[in-house]
Amino acid sequence: MKLIPLGDRVVLKQLEAEETTKSGIVLPGSAQEKPQMAEVLYVGPGGNVDGKEVKMEVEVGDHVIYSQYAGTKAKLEGEEYIIVRQSDILAIVK
Repeated sequence: MKLIPLGDRVVLKQLEAEETTKSGIVLPGSAQEKPQMAEVLYVGPGGNVDGKEVKMEVEVGDHVIYSQYAGTKAKLEGEEYIIVRQSDILAIVK
């Protein structure tokens, strides 16, 4: 099964948090901050959304930073995904 986003929506998979600091200190799971960085898995077709023409600017495989409280979490076959609008994506990480 796979998620196919509609309109200007994008399916993201959150990247893992780093478990050690730059100085080598290992952080327990409760102390780790969830990153707002994710990988783009699927991209909707864009087109006419809410009366405006939307061109999709992200591509599958891009690493992006998204708004902290954006999107909807979905769990499918044991994997957790985040579905956001393209406007909730703040930057592409190169």
